[in-house]
Amino acid sequence: MALPLSAPLLAAQDVRVAAVYFPPYVFKAEQVGAQSPGLLRELLTALNHAQTDYRFVMVPTAIKRRFADFEQGRLDLAIFENPNWGWQQIQHVALDMRLEDSEVFVARAEQGRDQGYFDTLNGKRLALYHGYNYAFAEFNSDPDYLSKTFNATLNHSHDSSLLMVLRKRADIALVTRSYLGDFLERNRQYAGQLLISERMDQRYRHHVLLRPGAPIEPEQFMAIFESLRDNGQLLKIFSRYQIRVLPRAGQVELSTAP
Repeated sequence: MALPLSAPLLAAQDVRVAAVYFPPYVFKAEQVGAQSPGLLRELLTALNHAQTDYRFVMVPTAIKRRFADFEQGRLDLAIFENPNWGWQQIQHVALDMRLEDSEVFVARAEQGRDQGYFDTLNGKRLALYHGYNYAFAEFNSDPDYLSKTFNATLNHSHDSSLLMVLRKRADIALVTRSYLGDFLERNRQYAGQLLISERMDQRYRHHVLLRPGAPIEPEQFMAIFESLRDNGQLLKIFSRYQIRVLPRAGQVELSTAP
């Protein structure tokens, strides 16, 4: 029996993308509908509009659980990742997105306090994000190690860390520059009350990590993604959060691990 002319000859293949709470990239991992807030949803919407062969869908997971979900085939892509964040023993293909964010130190602004305050962390109370990897701690995210070695309190939101600093319950918080801008936009009453370090803990060079056997090949994904750089969509999505959109590379460099 012939198919109706209105029926698609070939349905788009679903590509499952990890949605991990990581503001402003993902604000609510469990909220995966079209109106879910965050940069990941905006990026996937743009990728879906750019072509019809694949449908990129958000799949909720957690910071720690994403590794197992990836290995067990429940996820095809992890976006806004870094190959050094615990992925060393997991088979993947790393694709450089040429997007840069950074992690900065933030303290309460006080009279006489300047950038020299960030020269050392010794003797200071830190407010960190539970599960994150920090360069100053050699990317060891173990909560006991961080609390004992660096006098750190581990929070489950950047807001909590910043409010601890503002309320003098911590001396220094570490947050992404992209989130800090969003926080100050939402909480304009705190303008001028925070001292932001010129020193960075780390610069995020965002990658897409693709699972071997995923329904999309690395070259296919990058062709779609780079079309968004060429037409200005990446700049439109990311520049308002102070995320650097670097020019297209001369060629796509793939690094496979392990």
